Amino acid sequence: MCGFYGAIGSNPNVCHEVYEALVCLQHRGQDSAGIVSYDHRFHLKKGNGLVRDIFRAKNMERLTGTWGIGQVRYPTFGGATTEDAQPFQVHYPYGIAMAHNGNVTNAEILTEWLRREKRTIMNSSCDIELILATFAAELGEIGGVDPDPESVFKAIEKVLHRVKGAYSVISLVAQLGMVAFRDPHGIRPLLMGKRTAADGTVEWACASENIALEILGYSDIENIGPGEAVIFRPGEDPLRRKVFSIRHNPCIFEHVYFARPDSIIDNVSVYEARRNFGIQLAKKWQKSGFHADVVIPVPDSACTSASTMARELGIEYREGLVKNRYIGRTFIMPGQGERTSSVRRKLNAIESEFKGKDVLLVDDSIVRGNTSRQIVELARAAGAKMVYFASCSPPVRHPCVYGVDMSTRAELIANETSEVEIAKKLGADAVIYQEISDLRLAVANSGSDLHYCAACFDGNYPTADVSAETLSNIEEARLQDHRQRLSIEADKVGEPG
Repeated sequence: MCGFYGAIGSNPNVCHEVYEALVCLQHRGQDSAGIVSYDHRFHLKKGNGLVRDIFRAKNMERLTGTWGIGQVRYPTFGGATTEDAQPFQVHYPYGIAMAHNGNVTNAEILTEWLRREKRTIMNSSCDIELILATFAAELGEIGGVDPDPESVFKAIEKVLHRVKGAYSVISLVAQLGMVAFRDPHGIRPLLMGKRTAADGTVEWACASENIALEILGYSDIENIGPGEAVIFRPGEDPLRRKVFSIRHNPCIFEHVYFARPDSIIDNVSVYEARRNFGIQLAKKWQKSGFHADVVIPVPDSACTSASTMARELGIEYREGLVKNRYIGRTFIMPGQGERTSSVRRKLNAIESEFKGKDVLLVDDSIVRGNTSRQIVELARAAGAKMVYFASCSPPVRHPCVYGVDMSTRAELIANETSEVEIAKKLGADAVIYQEISDLRLAVANSGSDLHYCAACFDGNYPTADVSAETLSNIEEARLQDHRQRLSIEADKVGEPG
């Protein structure tokens, strides 16, 4: 899961605008970040770490131009290397820079096609390089001396037919403008908005979440639909075209965990969806027959659901876990070792809220279980009498191949494991999960009639290319990548100081 932002207009300091947007979207990726601007040539700066740590005044001074795109990344594949940081760029045809959010499921097939048919090799493990190379190859064969909208639309149509998986893409095409498009199922979010500059010109921007657009003063914010492409040119209205769409299947995990609560994803308020998660989960708890003196959320993404759940149950809501705001989101740490070591530094328990009480802990999800187990240990150490653990989402039993880092079944604590066994592994007295039907109902009650992708919960992958063989190949590639990273880390430890 990643976040991106792009803007085009008359702002001579567009890089500053992109920087501010990436700070707004930092929750979507903390591994690396990058910005590319354009003023008849591309200017690129990217690196590992948080946005605030990568860009200095000297970097911003050279990112000149009125067009710009940027991205924050967390890796589902590949390590924390600058080679995988986005945006990527190519010089042929015309000059193209590109960033995305998502995951390509037919990477091996694309890599081989590019090698054999286009004489192009990949230089990273980042999926955007595949999308960019495919787009560039198609556009190079279709376009004329200068880029034109019709050629770009045709090239995007070929990309959408050839590239499988989930992806929302933002791109700059030299001499033409900014281009945005979304995969045929619209699994990953993509929005656009407009703003009137001081000189009266209209500026346009795209982002992974609407909050980046709102904070920077854009209005008339709307979704770019599944299989839709939009071309933004300076001083002209956007050109929009439904290139190739199948069925809209947005990712439900955006509402569970990734998106900010003040965002609206595919016309659904994340905050309202999480309130409804709490309502449905309260009904499940009432049927359990368990007793709790207090409801305590695991901050931050579970707070809205937990407070609503406590209200529905008539149980006191207390914020007994204090979060260190300067530690990143543990779920999107690149390696399991980093996740494990970060939990204790991230959270601390207020002993008076736990001591002698039956405690109901509420979290957004339980994926690998390592974080949950350490939180239960915190509650026990603080003196809790009974510790129950409630998940706002159903058991994660299947790997996500669309951009969320849960790519191997062996990592998932709920894989072929009962709730009783999961509770034992976590050290909790019991575990309560949201039902998949209740999760869907909660989003429907928030105003959506879409059929959400919930493959990580129910194993129903919306893209037809995902088969048992596909899952096995992706899992093996991830395991091999993990082994390589462990080997590299071991070599570093063995190096002389």
